[in-house]
Amino acid sequence: MAKRPHNKRPQGLPSREQVLEFIQSADGIVGKREIGKAFGLKGQEKIALKRLLKDMAEEGLIDGKKTAYHRMGGVPKVTVLRVVDIEDGEPYAIPDAWQPEDGTTPPRLRVIENKKGRTRQAALRTGDRILARTEETGGGWRAHVMKKLPARTEGLMGVVEMDGSGKPWLAPTDKRVRNSSPIADLGGAEEGQLVVAEPAGRSPRSGVKVVEVLGDPLAPKSFSLIAISKHGIPHVFPEQALEEARAASQLHLHEDHREDLRDVLIVAIDPADARDHDDAIWAEPDGKGGYKALIAIADVSYYVRPGGALDREARKRGNSVYFPDRVVPMLPEILSADKCSLKQGEDRASMVCHLHIDSEGKVLSQRFTRAIVRIAQNIAYEDAQAQIDDDSAPEYLKNLWGCWKILAAARDDRDPLELELPERRVMLDEQGKIAEIAVRERLDAHRVVEDFMIAANVAAAKALENKSAPVVYRVHEPPSREKLVALKDYLATFGRNFALGQVITPGLFNRMLKDVTDDAEKAQVMEAVLRTQTQAYYGPKNAGHFGLALGSYAHFTSPIRRYSDLLVHRALVDAYKLEQPKPTGELPPTTGLSDRDREDLSRITDAISQAERRAMEAERETIDRYVAAWLSGRVGETFDTRITGVQPFGFFATIEKLGGDGLVPVSTLGREHFRYDEAAHALVGEDSGTRYALGDRLKLKLGEANPITGALKFVPLDTEGNPIEARGARPVPKRKGKYVGGKRGRPANIRHQGKRKR
Repeated sequence: MAKRPHNKRPQGLPSREQVLEFIQSADGIVGKREIGKAFGLKGQEKIALKRLLKDMAEEGLIDGKKTAYHRMGGVPKVTVLRVVDIEDGEPYAIPDAWQPEDGTTPPRLRVIENKKGRTRQAALRTGDRILARTEETGGGWRAHVMKKLPARTEGLMGVVEMDGSGKPWLAPTDKRVRNSSPIADLGGAEEGQLVVAEPAGRSPRSGVKVVEVLGDPLAPKSFSLIAISKHGIPHVFPEQALEEARAASQLHLHEDHREDLRDVLIVAIDPADARDHDDAIWAEPDGKGGYKALIAIADVSYYVRPGGALDREARKRGNSVYFPDRVVPMLPEILSADKCSLKQGEDRASMVCHLHIDSEGKVLSQRFTRAIVRIAQNIAYEDAQAQIDDDSAPEYLKNLWGCWKILAAARDDRDPLELELPERRVMLDEQGKIAEIAVRERLDAHRVVEDFMIAANVAAAKALENKSAPVVYRVHEPPSREKLVALKDYLATFGRNFALGQVITPGLFNRMLKDVTDDAEKAQVMEAVLRTQTQAYYGPKNAGHFGLALGSYAHFTSPIRRYSDLLVHRALVDAYKLEQPKPTGELPPTTGLSDRDREDLSRITDAISQAERRAMEAERETIDRYVAAWLSGRVGETFDTRITGVQPFGFFATIEKLGGDGLVPVSTLGREHFRYDEAAHALVGEDSGTRYALGDRLKLKLGEANPITGALKFVPLDTEGNPIEARGARPVPKRKGKYVGGKRGRPANIRHQGKRKR
């Protein structure tokens, strides 16, 4: 008897087992029609199939609709998923509509993204919804992204507001979201409270339901909570990770396996409000015009070992996130703020970079050891600077400054990019309320520590290269040609030439800025140069660090707060054979790189680059909210501002020496229409020629300050200091070029004074 071909199915009404096998093995969507066609069913057989499928559904064998069935407990072939986690840059998702009657756990699918042609920034984040094709493999469920779907509802953290009829709405905390969402279930929340909500149903018309009440949206803790929630920042440690951290904190230091540097006067110089101390430094003259130096870094790799629960949580976080009122640490506080922190007078495990630097600032030799250190002093930047300035500093501080001077001279010879980027500092009082917002003063003490850290980071990268070991590079690529062309076009609007054929170096930009003598023009050019730069990232392939003018650069100096540095430490453990005795108990045995990371560093470097961007956005937005809260009592005042962005709909400006970006809508610039000059990054008055350009300094009146979203709105002033009369909504004549203005394109679903306009 001839065997039936493997790909040919028996004809006639199938059995339950045959239906299940077909549903699981089919490439596409399987409904009643596809099953009937596959088994060659006709007439009464189709009616019998309908009854069979109904019976199988009632018996719990299959689920779904007649047009798309799947195995019960499984996932439809094509379905909507919601991303619930990011591990090593890989998204994991669950079915968005998972509502099993028996309370079973939803299947977890590894999302496979098509990265061809994409930028390094991952497309998916926690909470994103995707339409995906799914498959069940021996290694579990997988989902292949077909397309990313819009959010089912926007602003799931927000403030409860009531409209004129008493109906509740969720006003979003994200200033980019302009629509409020109807609240179907208040969950005990009251008007004016900050809440967390989730969709009340599958349709956007279902609105949202409140699942957590956070309280007063203007309370000091709320601003950071908003950022943590919005960006999905992990902030609660699993108990297993905490248990492992407690066990790790009890590890013996194994003095016989470490270099003893406890008698060396190593000092840790940090901000006065530092929550942890990663690094400490020491230097002494070598008698030949150069210096011997030590950069001692917390030996986090000894306590956080690859493969453990603690390591998995650190990988997920990627870095610590710093807010004015709290820190979301990468590691539990028993390690980050205690056992790993380099505290004065206490023995600490350390990874030490030994450098010998000549009188020209060149590193003659470098080596890395595991050591025990005892910090001679924890000192604030300001205090260290004051002691140097009044000549009361101890000898070990004076030696640091002496070594720094030759490092600084070598840095000047490299000519790295020099841009004035002031850092805002929010200072809170004992009640957590804003006491002051100011630009952090830049001292020589900051530069001392910075140049020691740069020297150690370069040494770590080169040491690993010399030993042909894996390196997690900190990469800052040169500007792209596209951005350089845009810069050339922009500078041409000033009558300045920028040749694209020359070698592009940081020094070229520095000289460009030095050649500009007019302060207003210099601000414009600096803003343009800043926008030309690429974003730094982590990767296993070296492309240099353009901004620092360095060929090889890695992050070695902050393993308490950056996972990248922890990976560099592990690579050094392997390269220099610095493994420690295996611990007793449940902790993983090795402190070097895991096999997984050694074979494919790109997986984790992509993930930590994404986590870094997430942290930067969360920190910046939180500062914006604090600034808006600080300014909410000063609405109506006039401030010195600088234009930081120009778009067809208006321009953005930031308050000098304070920060906080605010919008000036084009419709408020007067009765004339303004043309958007894309090359010049400017709005130009159609009749008067009045220009509002990137980098311009001007006085603006603060019109609104919203602490919940962090949004500011400015009112432009005329030459007399009075508000410019806004243009009405008159028709815009059709002309060549890109004209903007009026109220064209206004969204029809914007919350306004507690009511919705349509």
